[in-house]
Amino acid sequence: MAKIAFQTYKKGIGGRVALLLLLFLVAVYEFYVAGFSGFAIVCAIPLMVLVVLGALQYGMLTFWLLMLVNYVIQWHSMPLPSGIPMSMYNEMLELILIALAILDAKEAKFERTANIMLYALIIWCAFCTLQVLNDTCGIGIDVAGWYTAARMMAFQLMYAFLVYILYITKPKILVQYLYVWGALALFAVFWTWKQKNIGFTHSESVWLQTIGRRTHILNGGTLTRYFSIYSDAANYGIGIASTAVAFVIFGITSKIKRHKYFYLITGFACMWGMFPSGTRTATFCLIAGFLAYIFLSKSFRIAIPFTVIFAFFVFILAFTTIGNGNQQIRRMRSAFNRNDASANQRTINQEAMKKYMKEAPWGIGMNIGYRNVPANNKYTFMATVPPDSEYVFIWIHTGIIGITIFIICTVIMLIGACWIVFFTLKSPSLRGIGAGLCCAFVSQQLGGYGNQILMQFPNCLIFYGGLSLVYALPWIEKEWIQYEAEQLAIQEEKKRLKLEKKKKSRV
Repeated sequence: MAKIAFQTYKKGIGGRVALLLLLFLVAVYEFYVAGFSGFAIVCAIPLMVLVVLGALQYGMLTFWLLMLVNYVIQWHSMPLPSGIPMSMYNEMLELILIALAILDAKEAKFERTANIMLYALIIWCAFCTLQVLNDTCGIGIDVAGWYTAARMMAFQLMYAFLVYILYITKPKILVQYLYVWGALALFAVFWTWKQKNIGFTHSESVWLQTIGRRTHILNGGTLTRYFSIYSDAANYGIGIASTAVAFVIFGITSKIKRHKYFYLITGFACMWGMFPSGTRTATFCLIAGFLAYIFLSKSFRIAIPFTVIFAFFVFILAFTTIGNGNQQIRRMRSAFNRNDASANQRTINQEAMKKYMKEAPWGIGMNIGYRNVPANNKYTFMATVPPDSEYVFIWIHTGIIGITIFIICTVIMLIGACWIVFFTLKSPSLRGIGAGLCCAFVSQQLGGYGNQILMQFPNCLIFYGGLSLVYALPWIEKEWIQYEAEQLAIQEEKKRLKLEKKKKSRV
């Protein structure tokens, strides 16, 4: 947003002061929950003041900083101060951006937020708020523990929705965002290549040989699953596969050549980057995302080639041995093996969980884990068994009631966004952007069914924020058509001058 003069704040403050106070109290409470000492908080105040003052002057710069921080926050080579939860960096920037929007309410375009995605998120956040009263395990109510879990499972979704829909308001900002996202994804792919061909940094090696050894060094040490700048290989593989879905769709629908080339290069690079992760679910995520586009494309000219290409891709993986000389491809191919030991173990765990969950329709409670459930407690197994899936995690902690509400809200949000793409948007290229974001969201949800990645960084902000962006597209379509016409005119003029120059050189 543009620079904000302090005189603006003196006029029409009304309820905005109360909202700002609430945001401030939330921020203070996060510091308290994080376990900061009073001395540490006092020492941090000058830095916080500088950050806030800078944000007041350069709102959009804060938004781009959030994009960068969100993408690299779990990079094992990123030196971060100890004792500060990773999520706080994101959340403080999000709260600052929301506060700035409230201060500059006339320019913030809050009317864009009144849509079906907001209402679905309110329902989910309200349910997670009620979970503070859940004491199924009989160990007492822990408000601080509940808040730690609720902000990761629910509130960050609302933050992502608000930040994207309030700050990506013009065609140029939309294009800039896609370029920033693409550049960060390309860096992640490059870092995968670097890990594979040059080696890991010291911090990455330490993590790989300790915490990550059991899941990332397989087949007697002959197969390494690469994780790039993400937290782990599953998070990376699924995140980069969903990114590939989005950018390939952006590329094939864009009319502006330089955008088209960048999107397609990014999309295919991300498809390559998926394989070194060794994440089998990522294969299905890629397929699901493109299958969703066959429906949203509204074009047989696009649907038929897509269907043929990806049917061929699935056939090669499922029914042939092509590429078996590569260990990563062999591991991806094992996703089609129904007798896979890893998949079978998950099924066994989930069958055992069902017996416990029959007596816990509200779940065992949020932030209930192995650290705070006694060994003799009835639900110790549920608190300690690996969920291996975001949907299973939500089911364990919020019960059949919670997972049902979450699925219904997710379906509502997705259908609302698809409706906009299918029926509301008229511009083919803007519809392509909306379709890419919807299909990437579908890809992520399938990934969340197979792995615990939905609420991880950077996926949550990118894909939930991306879905909220679809709801903003009808508001900018008129400007987009004008912007695209100007860019196409420039493109044609360059083409004309190039032809003239070529003709002159022949004379």
